[in-house]
Amino acid sequence: MLKNKTRNKVLAKTSKPCKSHLSKAIGLMFSIKPKTLIFTFNKEKIVPLHMFFVFYPIDVLFLDKNKKIVEIKENFKPFTLHNPKNKAQYIIELPKGTIKQTKTGIGDTISFKKE
Repeated sequence: MLKNKTRNKVLAKTSKPCKSHLSKAIGLMFSIKPKTLIFTFNKEKIVPLHMFFVFYPIDVLFLDKNKKIVEIKENFKPFTLHNPKNKAQYIIELPKGTIKQTKTGIGDTISFKKE
């Protein structure tokens, strides 16, 4: 379960971890319906994202090593790029509207199990 601890809101009941280079490269490409992905990196760094071959918009959270939100990208549209300004150790891709619906914001802390 993926939860916003600060606001006590569930962001997703299920999620898929992306740790390997291949799973990170594929992400949501060619998927038909939105799902929640958690990208884990060895250290905090700037991670540019793309939406090539993703056919629906998503919301994205960028978390530091303490799982605190340092950047948000709402309504990330298909076939576009995003170059974040902040370093992140975790990136969470969520169905569009999740951030607004849960009132999730920068500085909130997210909880999930490291798998």
